[in-house]
Amino acid sequence: MSDIQYLVERYIAVWNETDAAARRQQIDEVFAADARYTDPLADVTGPDALDAVIGAVQAQFPGFVFTLGPVDTHHHIARFTWELGPAGGESLVVGFDVAETGDDGRIHSVLGFLDKVPAGA
Repeated sequence: MSDIQYLVERYIAVWNETDAAARRQQIDEVFAADARYTDPLADVTGPDALDAVIGAVQAQFPGFVFTLGPVDTHHHIARFTWELGPAGGESLVVGFDVAETGDDGRIHSVLGFLDKVPAGA
């Protein structure tokens, strides 16, 4: 397994962490201090803003979990799919992210795309 593959797995784990203190610690470990996260619904920079986005998603979809699809990597780049839904159930949200890592072994940017979203989300 590549270091980037492992980092992407940790990235998904951050999105699944519901304990606020543990999530914030993981964010600080996985993301660079000035990391930028951009998707159709958010464009934020830094750990506080990212933590707020993740918390908002968890509040909107309580009890749902992110699952990671295939990860493709080269150089300092990873692209991967993910799904969000109830554990063991049909996914309601499906997306595709591209993450860029730095020499420090942390994520510096994420560009997210939403392929499937529930009506009214």
